[in-house]
Amino acid sequence: MSSQRGGECRSRSQKHQNRTAFKNDKYGASPQVKKANAKVHDGLCQRCTEILEWRVKYNKYKFLTQPRKCVKCLQKTVKDAYHIMCKSCALSLELCAKCGKKEEIVITLGGAEGEEPAEAMAQHPQGSGNRTADSGWTDDEEAGDSGERDSAAVGK
Repeated sequence: MSSQRGGECRSRSQKHQNRTAFKNDKYGASPQVKKANAKVHDGLCQRCTEILEWRVKYNKYKFLTQPRKCVKCLQKTVKDAYHIMCKSCALSLELCAKCGKKEEIVITLGGAEGEEPAEAMAQHPQGSGNRTADSGWTDDEEAGDSGERDSAAVGK
């Protein structure tokens, strides 16, 4: 075995080698695989980026089901798997969000993709009244529309 004690200096080459590379979507990609392949690992150092890309490549990447606690602000704001810091703490302290070291960040946080959802949330606050306004319906149209239906039903 390669991990056997005293086997650091192996004299022969590897016995079995794969003829084809592993493909994580060989038999059709599941929704999790599609989501993992599309994920951009931002706010990480080079080493952590390579680690997470390896996990995605070989189907080892598992998403978080619930937010985790940030080691800096101690709030449950960590939404990305394998991260120890939330994006805001990592950005403000200029640390890698996975290992916590002050390394050069490969893909910086807060790019164009990070700002668009925040702007969209500011424009469309949650609430049932806003959904009707967004869809183009108003209370007057709903009342007039329902009145037409009632009069049509009475006439038949």
